[in-house]
Amino acid sequence: MIFKRAQELLDSNISFVTVTLIEVRGSAPQDLGAKAIISLKGLEAGTVGGGKVEAACINRALEILNQSSQQAPQTISWNLQKDIKMTCGGEVTFLFEHFALSSWKIALFGAGHVSQALTRALLNLKCQLTVIDDRREWLDQLPQSSKLQKLCLPQPEQAVAQFDSDTFFISVTKGHSSDVPVLHELAKLYPDAPYIGVIGSVSKANALKAELIKLDVNEDFLKKLRVPIGLKFGNNDPEEIAISIVAELLTVRDAWLKSRS
Repeated sequence: MIFKRAQELLDSNISFVTVTLIEVRGSAPQDLGAKAIISLKGLEAGTVGGGKVEAACINRALEILNQSSQQAPQTISWNLQKDIKMTCGGEVTFLFEHFALSSWKIALFGAGHVSQALTRALLNLKCQLTVIDDRREWLDQLPQSSKLQKLCLPQPEQAVAQFDSDTFFISVTKGHSSDVPVLHELAKLYPDAPYIGVIGSVSKANALKAELIKLDVNEDFLKKLRVPIGLKFGNNDPEEIAISIVAELLTVRDAWLKSRS
């Protein structure tokens, strides 16, 4: 039951802390190995003894969850009588492990063949993915997942404003005529996003940049724009293209995270 709940929270991208009783001296209200899961809502599953000791564990878990970054595993030892004000005279040690929610946000414009494969590949990773298209029938072919949001908009570029400058943006739309409005919005709102890329060829890259220059998009944005996207391996099968794009995304993500640390 407790492991099932942990997986549900992971799938829903909800941060939580597991608390495990790893050492007991004297008497204690629970056995070694007792485990509980705590989210910002409180106790989700399991128990490490109830009463005052469990309340102390919940309070410590909430302190961890309210930190702005992933916390390393930590152990805490308490004397139940002196520290927790219980009548038990024992001592207990708990292990606190933090499972932080994913902050890797990806916006994928287009839901066609490559996007279908790319979405399925990305959903195996710890990320939050939004796919935007004006074709409901293509969005409906995407899998259901708590990690995935589907947006059907007559003008997909309208979705750009709902993201932020930490989002990774990918355009795999029907063609360069539908890529341009998205890129124009990105150039205005989030030119410094860590990743802005478009599927295509070198000739498509030239055509896109020519269109964007006409729209007064600055040179810095054009230099940063990735087109074609994906590392250079594999063939033109959608699944292999998706793998090459994911490899590039992970490479950029890791370098970006390192630069921020």
